[in-house]
Amino acid sequence: MSEPHLILGIGELLWDLLPDGRQLGGAPANFAVLAGGLGNHAAILSRIGRDDLGREAIARLDALPVDPSYLQVDPSLETGRVTVQLRNRQPSYTIHQPAAWDALELSDAWVQLAARAGALSFGSLAQRSAQSRQTIQALVAGTAASCIRIFDVNLRPPFISAEVIQESLELATVVKMNEAELPQVLALLGLPVNEGREPEGEQHWRRRDAGRLLAEFSGLDLVAITCGAQGSLLVRRDEFHDHPGLAVQVADTVGAGDAFTAALAHYLLRGANLQTLNEAGNRWGSWVASQSGAMPDLPEAERQRIAAAIEG
Repeated sequence: MSEPHLILGIGELLWDLLPDGRQLGGAPANFAVLAGGLGNHAAILSRIGRDDLGREAIARLDALPVDPSYLQVDPSLETGRVTVQLRNRQPSYTIHQPAAWDALELSDAWVQLAARAGALSFGSLAQRSAQSRQTIQALVAGTAASCIRIFDVNLRPPFISAEVIQESLELATVVKMNEAELPQVLALLGLPVNEGREPEGEQHWRRRDAGRLLAEFSGLDLVAITCGAQGSLLVRRDEFHDHPGLAVQVADTVGAGDAFTAALAHYLLRGANLQTLNEAGNRWGSWVASQSGAMPDLPEAERQRIAAAIEG
C-alpha cells in the first residue's frame, strides 16, 4: 500500500460562534480535516492562543483525522473567533482581530513540511496581516514543482486586497472561488468583467471569465467556480466541465466550499479527470452542507458510500 499523500491547510484556525453554539472552523482547517478523512496525511499550519479556546481547539482536533502537531501557540494573542449569523441558512461573518493566526511564523518545521507536501490550500483571509502574508507566501513558494497549490479565495470585508489576490494567483496552480467572488476578483485585478449577464448564459460567461484568469496567470492549471446548489464549473485551458449540483437537505453551508476544495485536492493527486473532480467536489460539499458545522464526524461507511458514488 502506498504512503498517504501529505496535504496541508495553511492559515486561519478559529472558532465559529454560531447561534446554537461554538464550532471549530477556518477554511484551511476545514479543508485539512476532510482531506484527512479521505485518507490523506493532512496537517493544519496555523496558530492558536495560550487560552481556553486554544486548548479546546486541540482537544477537538485530537478526535479528528488531522495532524495538529504543527500548530503554533502565541504567548499573547487570542485564539481566533468569528461571529456567524445565519439568514436563510446562509452565513454572514464578523471576524474578530487581532488573532493568533495573524502572527504565523516561518518555522523550520513548517518549511520542511511544505517542501514534502503533495497538495496544500491557502486563502486570502489569513493574509490580512503582513506577517502571516509573508509566511504563507514563503511556504507556498517553497513547495516542490509537483505540489498542487490551491488558492482558495475567501473575500471577507474589510479584509480584501488586490495585491494579495495578485500575489496568491501568481503562486497557485489551482484557484477556487464562488460565483459571487469571480467578478470581484476580476475587478480587483483590473481585468474585464462581463456586464449584462442573462440567466441562461451564466456558465458561458463564467467560462470566459475563468479563461481570463488562465490567460493572465501562466502557472494556473485549473479554475474552480462553485455555484451553491447550482453545482460548479471547472475550467482548464483546453477543456471545461459543468456540474448541475446535487439536491440535499441543508443543515448549514458553513464549510461546504472547503469540503469541495479538499475533494479537489484528493482527486487531483490521483490524476482524476474534470468530470470526476466535479462529482467529488459536489458530493463532499453537499454532504458537509447536510451536516451541522464544518467538521462533522465522518463514519467509515459514509466515506465508502460517497467514494463509490463518485467513482461509480
